[in-house]
Amino acid sequence: MQVYRIRGWFKQGLYRQKFTRELLALTKEHALERVYSELGSRHKLKRNQINIEDVAEINPKEVTDPRVLAMLE
Repeated sequence: MQVYRIRGWFKQGLYRQKFTRELLALTKEHALERVYSELGSRHKLKRNQINIEDVAEINPKEVTDPRVLAMLE
């Protein structure tokens, strides 16, 4: 499994809310699907309201999210 860092934004009220997520996934498409699912569930957003700016596969040593670090161990 690879680690992906996904950056983007969504509109919340009058403002843009930026986000960065680090996920373990098999492919880039699986990582994107999970981000859409999580943000839609937490913030009641539709997929067309979520704007993805960057998807990058990162080295496990660059991970900063403690949940992902725990899964890697």
